[in-house]
Amino acid sequence: MHTAMAHRLDLRMIDLQAIDHVVTAEESLGPVELARRLGIRSASASVLVDRLVDAGHLARVPDPDDGRRTRLVATDHARREARRALTPLLTELTALTSDLDAHDEAVVVDFLRRATAAMRRASAPG
Repeated sequence: MHTAMAHRLDLRMIDLQAIDHVVTAEESLGPVELARRLGIRSASASVLVDRLVDAGHLARVPDPDDGRRTRLVATDHARREARRALTPLLTELTALTSDLDAHDEAVVVDFLRRATAAMRRASAPG
């Protein structure tokens, strides 16, 4: 699915992974933390972040706790593009779940959240 989404968005796979990390991180990420999560060197992450900022997918914002550092945020453009790319999948999933009652829907949502968390942990570097 990630490969198809990267293709739809005309992104490299690593670019999509970087945006995904920024969007889903519990706390805002800086370039060094993003490099660690992607398993790449800081210099490579700098090039990657520059590319995503230049393309309008990410923005650098000052770290509120340390003015010398920057944090990365996904732009509205990135969020719109992700929604556009995901619309066909979301439409199909909505149709699949339309006959579920509230209890069954809650069970499915809980399972998917836990499965997603497990996959993220399993694929995390280090």
